[in-house]
Amino acid sequence: MMNEDNLPLALARAMRRLLAPLFRVLLRHGMSYTAFEALARRVYVQVAIEEFGLPGKKPSISRTSILSGLTRKDVQRLLAEALEATEPASEHVNRAARVLAAWTRDPDFVDAAGQPRTLALQDGPGSFAELVRRHSGDMPVRAVLDELEHAGAARRLPDGQVELVARVFLPRRSAVDKIDLLGGDVADLIGTIDHNILHGGSDPRFHRKVMYRDMPAEVAAPFRELGRERAMALLVELDQWLAARAAAASDTVAASPTPSTPTEPLLRLGLGIYYFEEPLEPSHQPSRKED
Repeated sequence: MMNEDNLPLALARAMRRLLAPLFRVLLRHGMSYTAFEALARRVYVQVAIEEFGLPGKKPSISRTSILSGLTRKDVQRLLAEALEATEPASEHVNRAARVLAAWTRDPDFVDAAGQPRTLALQDGPGSFAELVRRHSGDMPVRAVLDELEHAGAARRLPDGQVELVARVFLPRRSAVDKIDLLGGDVADLIGTIDHNILHGGSDPRFHRKVMYRDMPAEVAAPFRELGRERAMALLVELDQWLAARAAAASDTVAASPTPSTPTEPLLRLGLGIYYFEEPLEPSHQPSRKED
């Protein structure tokens, strides 16, 4: 077991590995180190204030200065500035993704086997227009359909109906939409690792991967396809499990004679799977499995 005295070294090593791919993205898209540093300072102060206060005491500038390593003057200045909005900027993408999710979950838009139905575009109940009206807020039907078609998630058939092609919404239109995934998905993974550092002994969250080193390049394509098929099947199964329980909870609330506050806190929860590969220097070492 690693000695706790080595924790700063381990943290520095982990940060170098974490920051390298992040900085690759930032450099590719024109964010300077100065801009990154300014943003990092502001978020450091925000997290220190919001999450590291002492129980029963109001967060103080002095404590935030000590935790962050910034001067009191810097902390005061940063607190006076409005932080950038943390919600994804591409709200139209988020709404299109909600429509796609509802197409696979809402009982009015799936068949008896629970599979998404092919929908009439504008034909009243059970139509694509009704799906959009119910689950997108106030987005125009054509705008949602265009977004799903651009993402390769839906397509219009010759008879005018709309067919679901993919259950997962991955925006293809712009780098802005895709970078939103960087902030969300990577944050979730780091949150899981942080939870396991603090509570892994008593309340571990699932975090596993399978990896082999020194694999021949020709293995990548079939493994990528196998992983896509198996992972998608698992995610569909988990999605259906969660959808059934969400529907049951909604029915319970609807059946209640008077509105009530849930006895259990509401959560955002899920499970993510991702594929990775990178080239290695030529090696004659045998393949090694790592979990």
